[in-house]
Amino acid sequence: MTKTENSTYYSQVASYYDEDAGLGFEDRAEVNTSLDRIRRDFRKITVQFPFTKALEIGCGPGFDVHWFASQYPDKEFVAVDISEEMVKLTRKRLNRDQLKNASVFQSDERQLVKQYGEESFDLVYVYFGALNTVEDLTFSASQIHRLLKPGGAAVLTFVNKWYLRELVVQVMKLNFKIAFARLGKVWGGYSVSRFLPSHCYSPGAILKVFTQFKLLQRKGYSIVYPPWYNDHQVKKNPEKANKKWELDQKLQKTFLWSKGEYTLFVFQK
Repeated sequence: MTKTENSTYYSQVASYYDEDAGLGFEDRAEVNTSLDRIRRDFRKITVQFPFTKALEIGCGPGFDVHWFASQYPDKEFVAVDISEEMVKLTRKRLNRDQLKNASVFQSDERQLVKQYGEESFDLVYVYFGALNTVEDLTFSASQIHRLLKPGGAAVLTFVNKWYLRELVVQVMKLNFKIAFARLGKVWGGYSVSRFLPSHCYSPGAILKVFTQFKLLQRKGYSIVYPPWYNDHQVKKNPEKANKKWELDQKLQKTFLWSKGEYTLFVFQK
């Protein structure tokens, strides 16, 4: 059995997010200021690249496919998620505003070429680390490459392995298990009470996997700007948070770009 055939792994991931959907994930995300700012920057980068048909992998409750479909009524969008409950939330969101140019299905990266065919999309985007929960990133990269038309772009974001801010904060609190959790071969996700099968990747590891693509852009997030789970800091002092956001932009020109909570890469086929 190859890694990509291991249905048990993906069943665990699906179950985690099915449960998350019932625990108010959608409501929490909608009011998270830090998450929203990062999301808007992801979108700003994504729309730089021309497309007619886009695929979102790991759509969650559908914030992004809904936004894109609303903003670009002449484009076609397909969204997939491994969680049936997340798919239901997305479908409800799309139907609410009668967005006929977007569709959503339960699926994962193993099935997409079979379902949609090779060179079916000129844009693929993955926000907030859905690729951290795939079992074999090399296989996933090959599938994205097959799905893209020549010249198509993939805007991919990852939960970063080397998140320096969090490592330092947790070491200072003597929370060594949390501080070094991302550095292992398997990461359990953000929850302290539930386990999410996942992996964190360094920028170097990601670039080695996506060698069949041309790198167009890379960026780091929450280097000093508060991560989504510290959103209370943004709400408490918005002015200070804005200054940290601006500092993050300046740090993109230094080695610290790769030491934030998330990394973003734009690859071209």
